[in-house]
Order: sequence, then structure tokens, then C-alpha cells
Amino acid sequence: MASMTLTLSAADASTPPQVGLAETSVGAAILALDLGTTTGWAFRNLRGRILSGTAEFKPHRFEGGGMRYLRFERWLDETLRLAGDVEAVYFEEVRRHIGVDAAHAYGGFLAGLTAWCEEHAIAYQGVAVGTIKRFIAGKGNADKAAVIAAVRERGFSPADDNEADAIAILLWAIETRGGTR
Repeated sequence: MASMTLTLSAADASTPPQVGLAETSVGAAILALDLGTTTGWAFRNLRGRILSGTAEFKPHRFEGGGMRYLRFERWLDETLRLAGDVEAVYFEEVRRHIGVDAAHAYGGFLAGLTAWCEEHAIAYQGVAVGTIKRFIAGKGNADKAAVIAAVRERGFSPADDNEADAIAILLWAIETRGGTR
């Protein structure tokens, strides 16, 4: 199983005032992901509470190249089991990678995620990097520090840029209703 961090305890995890509890308490459970070797995740449950963290899928020394993707899919299964229900998954849709290894890893995680969503009849949608950055930080080319700062201004405490991106994706999905407004 992947190692995972949770930056807010279940007792402290609540919707920040900017989102509005009335709006989120009626909505569906949503999972937002920043796919990668260190996957950032954010989850809004049916009561409107938001939990977030990161999960590590680094390849181990004596395992085959596909094991990280099997661990990722097991992590998704466990997340669904603990959540009870997920209506939609939103993920950062990366169109350009600096390195070949990062592109290959992202493609593997994306393939695993979309197949898993199809298998469980869960809606999924990619959100362009620029859209997320423009939404949370006001600039489509904002750097990692600006995104982290903007997420912190919303009342969250992300451990790193992966978790901050996942929170930003989740807030985007909630506030725009998946891009419909």
C-alpha cells in the first residue's frame, strides 16, 4: 500500500468559509487528484468536509515497473471503500512534461485512473493546469509557491505543491460545478 499523509485530522477537516458550508453540504462526494509519483489528493465527503494529503508511489528496488500502478489502483480501491461513495473524480490534465520519465509515469497513472473510474462507473474529468492556476492564484502561469500561498489563504495547510494542487482542483470543481459556471 502507498504511504500517505493527511494534513488535517478528521476533527479539524472542515470546509473553509470561502466555499460555504451550505453549498457543499448538498453536493456529492468528490475526489481531486494531482497525479504523479507523489500524488496529491483532496476529498469532499457527503457532509461537505474536505480532507487532503499525499500518497507515494515510488517504485521499490526489487519490483517490476508496473507495481507502482497496481499500488495506485489498490489505493483508489481503498479510498473508495473508506469514502463509501464517490460521484466524480477531477484530475490535473498535464499536456507538457519537462522529462520523459515524468511523462511516462503520468501516462501510467492516468491510464490506471481512467480505467478504474470506468470500472466503478465514476465520472471523471481532466482540468488543464492553466485553468487550475488561474482559478486559485489569478494567473494561468502562477508558480508552485503562489498556488500554495493561495490555497493557504483559503484556510488549508498543504504539506507540498502536490497536495496544494489537489485542493485547488477540488475547490475549482466545487465552485464551478465541474466547469459549468
